Formats: sequence, structure tokens, C-alpha cells
Amino acid sequence: MATHESDVTPISPELPAMFDGMKLAAVATVLYIIVRCLNLKSPTAPPDLTYQDTALNRFLLKSCHPLTKEYIPPLLWGKSGHLQTALYGKLGRVSSPNPCGVRKYLPMPDGATATFDLFEALGDHRTGDDITMVICPGIGNHSEKHYVRTFVDYAQKDGYRCAVLNHLGALPNIELTSPRMFTYGCTWEFGAMVGYIKRMYPQTKLIVVGFSLGGNIVCKFLGENMINQERVLCCVSVCQGYSALRAQETFLQWDHFRRFYNFLMADNMKKIILSHRHSLFGNSARLIDTELSRLYTATSLMQIDDTIMRKFHGHSSLKEYYEKESCVHYIHNVNVPLLLVNSADDPLVHDSLLNIPRTLAAKKPNVIFALTLHGGHLGFFKGAVLFPKPLTWMDKVIVGYANALCQWEKQKPKCQSDSLSDSSCGDEKD
Repeated sequence: MATHESDVTPISPELPAMFDGMKLAAVATVLYIIVRCLNLKSPTAPPDLTYQDTALNRFLLKSCHPLTKEYIPPLLWGKSGHLQTALYGKLGRVSSPNPCGVRKYLPMPDGATATFDLFEALGDHRTGDDITMVICPGIGNHSEKHYVRTFVDYAQKDGYRCAVLNHLGALPNIELTSPRMFTYGCTWEFGAMVGYIKRMYPQTKLIVVGFSLGGNIVCKFLGENMINQERVLCCVSVCQGYSALRAQETFLQWDHFRRFYNFLMADNMKKIILSHRHSLFGNSARLIDTELSRLYTATSLMQIDDTIMRKFHGHSSLKEYYEKESCVHYIHNVNVPLLLVNSADDPLVHDSLLNIPRTLAAKKPNVIFALTLHGGHLGFFKGAVLFPKPLTWMDKVIVGYANALCQWEKQKPKCQSDSLSDSSCGDEKD
């Protein structure tokens, strides 16, 4: 049937233009969200440093270049603390090596069995001395985690022996031998590992390293008793929160999705506890039912700590548990050189908690506090645009700081001179 011209409805010329405008608006909105979420407009900068002007600190900052150079994360995603944290959590590290170590078992007085992995140095240390890094990983972590393996391999190649604590109950193939597992600030297992290293290697000097929860443990360990600081050259703590009691309320807030991270970490803790349910709860069916019913319904670390964790050491309340196990009450007793590292975009550590290390560094001459703009929680990936490098800024800072401290100790009489010159103590290239 023929169509008359009068039957055709003409398309308004404004409609295509309107559709094009809607497309542009949608694209602009998506780009805006990407830029905001990925924080692409954020600048890069060297870490913000808090320290006292001493000869040692000047030497350390001069020798450990990553602390004073601009930290440049991968361009497309590295400025997002969430992506840095997520990639660390899921991928660990890129092309993670597999260092060969020997697992050691240490019986504890209460019947527990501590384990740690010992990795020998892959060459002589640059100072010619025997140096051991004693390492405490993050919550529920152990020597088989990718970020730990990457760091150990790097440290081994630089002449360090490494001893890595496996948190009690964290290794899925190691059964508990007592009704107790690791807690936020229990230093017993770390102390047992350090004691073993001191006995087996009477000439070795120690570099103490703690990641996240491990940072709390090592700082608390050193501050609990001055004897623990013997033969310790220095300590490095990365991404810890310093005070569980102060962090308690912030960890329930939704800003920076902190409450969501809390839920994920609580879920992981549930799995670890349930994998050891018989060792932890014994054969009392009533006790098991009571504890497990509370555990299953818990949606935060605080609920799990109150239901299960605080009871391992007989704490009467959650407040007492957090007070007694936080390093904030012990860290001021640490007199060896101490490097505290945090990231401003760490979604797990609230800004208010960073006043603790900042104040400490301003008061104590042995402390340097380094705060990066980016890095997330234990991320600190480096790279050009998209793909990160195997070694992170964090790896290089720890080893670089340790190298500088060992060099200072080797040349101490010369370096302690007030007239420290650029050439008197050497310089390590990054």
C-alpha cells in the first residue's frame, strides 16, 4: 500500500542532539566517578616525616632514599587506598617468590606450640656482620603469605637471615596443642622465637619487623621489658593502629567503608576459629553451643574479641583486653631506633590514631614517623601505569632503613661526630 507524504511523522532535529547530550552526560558522570574513586587527581609526594633533628636521624634519612623521595604508585589505580588494600589482600604480591626455609616448633609453658620459619641469608651482609630479621606478620597471617615471601626473599638476597612467626592457629595444616590461639597483643610466641634466635646465634644482631597487627605485637614486646631490647639494632612497624581501644569506635563507622572491612576480617577470623573448634572449646557440648552461637552471629571483630579472644588470657571485659594488649601503653619504653610507617589512605586505620606515632616521634629522638599519601593497608605498590612491580615501596623502605642502621652501627664512632659530613658515613644508592 502506498504511503502518503502526509502520513510520515518528521523527527524533530532537537532529538538527536538531546540523545547525544545524554550520552555525553553519562560518559562525564562515569569519568567523574572513576576519577573520584581512583583518586586520580591526588598528587604524589615524599612521605610526611616527623622526627627530631639528631645525627642518627639525619644519617638514616640521607641513606634510606625511599623515605625522602617521592612515592609514585601505579597511575591508574595506585592512588586508591581501597584498591591497594584489596590487591594486597587478594593477590598479595606480583610474581611472588618461594623462599626455602625450615619450620621450627617451640613448646610453650601453657602447652601451646609456637611455630616459625627460618630462612638463611643468601649471601654475606654488606657490613660483614651476622644480622637476623625477626618478623611478625599481620592478623591471621604466616610465612606462606605472598607479601611475607616477597619481603623475605628480598631481605635474604641483601644478606639477612629471616625468622617469620606463624601466628598461633593461622596455619591451616598445624593443629593447636592447647585451647588458645593468637590474639591482638600476645607477645609470648614472638618472644619465644626471639629467644630461640638469640640462643642459636649468640653473635647475631636483630632487626625487628612488624606488619599491621604484628607491628602492635613487636612494639609491645620491646616495651614490656628492657631485656627484650638487648641485641636489637632497630624496629620497623608498618600499618599498625597503636590502640585497639581507640580504634574500636572508628572500626564500626562506614566512612572509607571501614565497617565493611571489619565484617570481612571478622568473617576470616570465624573461619580460623572454627577450623580449631575442638582444640579451643574441648568436648563440652553446652560450652560449644553457647560460644559458637555467638560466633556465628558476630559481624565485627569486636564481637568476636568479646566472645572468644579476650577469654584466652582471662580478661574480664573487652575494654580491659584492648587496654592490656595495645602497644600504646608500652611503645614509649622502646629506646632502640624505631621507624613507624602508616598510609594516609589506609581504610583500616583512622586518621585520629596517627596522632599517637606523630606525638611519639616529636618527643623521642629515636623515633621516625613516616606517613605516605598513598599505599592503603600493606599495599604500597609501585609501577608506571597499570602493572605493579614485584617489590613494593614498603619492602625497599624496611631493607633500606635496616641497611642504614647497620652501617651506622658499624661506623658509629665516626658517625656520632657532630661534624657529620656528606662523605664521612658513605651513601647507599637506591
